[in-house]
Amino acid sequence: MPVSSSTVFDLSYRVYFTDPQRHLFSVEIHAQNLPGGPVELSFPAWIPGSYMIRDFARNLIEIRAEDAAGAALPLEKRDKQTWICQCAGGQIRVVYQVFAWELSVRAAHLDLTHAYFNGSSLLLRVAGLDDRPCRVELLAPQEPALQDWRVATSLRPLDAEPGGFGTYQAESYADLIDHPVEMGEFERLCFAVDDIPHQVVISGQFWLDEARLIADLTKICAEHAALFGELPIDRYLFLVMALGEGYGGLEHRYCTSLICSHEDLPIPGEEAASLQYNRFLGLCSHEYFHLWHVKRIRPQAFVDGGLDREVHTRLLWVFEGITSYYDELALVRSGCIDATTYLAMLAETITRVMRNPGRFVQTLADSSFDAWTKFYKQDENAPNAIVSYYAKGALVALALDLKIRHETAGACSLDAVMRALWQRHGRNGIGLAEDAFAALATEVTGLDLTDFLAQAVDSTEDLELEPLLQAVGIEMRLRPSQGAKDLGGCVERFDSARAQPTLDLRLSPDSAQALVQNVISGGAGETAGIAPGDLIIAVDGLRATAENLERLVARTARRDGAVTIHLFRRDELLTLTAHPHPARDDTCELMLTHSAPESVVQARAAWLASVA
Repeated sequence: MPVSSSTVFDLSYRVYFTDPQRHLFSVEIHAQNLPGGPVELSFPAWIPGSYMIRDFARNLIEIRAEDAAGAALPLEKRDKQTWICQCAGGQIRVVYQVFAWELSVRAAHLDLTHAYFNGSSLLLRVAGLDDRPCRVELLAPQEPALQDWRVATSLRPLDAEPGGFGTYQAESYADLIDHPVEMGEFERLCFAVDDIPHQVVISGQFWLDEARLIADLTKICAEHAALFGELPIDRYLFLVMALGEGYGGLEHRYCTSLICSHEDLPIPGEEAASLQYNRFLGLCSHEYFHLWHVKRIRPQAFVDGGLDREVHTRLLWVFEGITSYYDELALVRSGCIDATTYLAMLAETITRVMRNPGRFVQTLADSSFDAWTKFYKQDENAPNAIVSYYAKGALVALALDLKIRHETAGACSLDAVMRALWQRHGRNGIGLAEDAFAALATEVTGLDLTDFLAQAVDSTEDLELEPLLQAVGIEMRLRPSQGAKDLGGCVERFDSARAQPTLDLRLSPDSAQALVQNVISGGAGETAGIAPGDLIIAVDGLRATAENLERLVARTARRDGAVTIHLFRRDELLTLTAHPHPARDDTCELMLTHSAPESVVQARAAWLASVA
């Protein structure tokens, strides 16, 4: 809720930049009515929604403090992100600069094309004033070439015109840093859901079918609102940066910040939606779902924890995994894609999980708990050591939904569990205890889900998806991969698939050379001694590239059984002999069951039907 017009702001920020070529934001803090004694100033160590220590304080260039009369005050750095200011008069002014050159949804970036920041990377916390209303003044750039810049943010204006520079307000420091800010030239689109204004702001160079994007987003947002039964916001902003390459998003209570490729946006005149556009819609759907599930329905650990250190929970699969299930399900329920396209996307998710032997090493609960040090800090061995709480979490949500529907004859579903989560936890801000999800799901559905969730979340056993999918008229099979780009899909029939000989390597996607990124455990490449970072230059005397390596290996292995690999490890040339294995059955195909009983067809229709 907006603060009162008579509110006295004890905490004010001013953000400006005088030399964007140096990528420096300048920030002033004015704090008053401070308790006597030392004042603690600190940066968050991480940003909510991205579970890795970011150490935003590393980008601070210089800082100074003064009292109400302008006299310098001593500042002592206590640790990597905290400063102590000796203040006797109850009022201080702090001035500092922050280097901003991380083009992501998590931090800050500034150049002559735009300015972008998250408050967690730019605005110091003043201890003792955390829960008081505050304001932030965004000053317009002085450079003549930047006079057409505007502002896009979900912050509530205080004296700023819509889209203009000026002063904005926040209820608290936590609220202040939950509204990213974009300043520059951009395109703004508007639509409404349940009479609530929504905006899409897109910066960068792009070609766009505006009508199609707005129509699709309207349907997706309405679908999510109908699922939860209400829309707990008075405004919403999709803040999009369109780049040559990029993909990702970060959720906030009243907005989301997104990065996409130019090619992800819908092209005017294109009748069929591209795979890239469907992926972008899935990203928008995912982050919008978070305005309920993560930003308001939260783990108790996040309610209790702070931003100065890691906050661990074993429930990230509940929050990110279930969201990853509903993000694509909402696309088909809203009519943005058809059932076949949805099943193709689902098959790819199953394939991504099956391709990683790490699913036999790490449980879903442990994946959630270790997100800080394993999922967000993946190394060369990651496919062999971890499982994604996003992807496998989505499959657990799928299995849970289909199991509930089947065992209650369609009387209940995961939808009902999500509505109960909202009513009991989201609406009133009560955190979700570590063991509360299973208990709530059991209560809502009337089913004993203890054993199912124990196997799915606390063991490394594969999920039994085939019978659950058969109950809604979908056949599933796993076949050998036909190459790195083969992720399976939805098919008309299951054809025979020959297992090609393979080294079980994953190459760097950013190189045209055969640069090894991962060596899959138990594969022929590992047995032969190939290691991450190796540059394969030839197979049996023929030059190898990223594009032809798999074909060279398969052809040579079928002829001789063994292949000679020439590679560089660092600056040393090595010759290794490998014996390729047949490709594993790790590629998922889904197929609509032919001549399924009417009851099964109806069950599938109910699962994929709109709830709006």
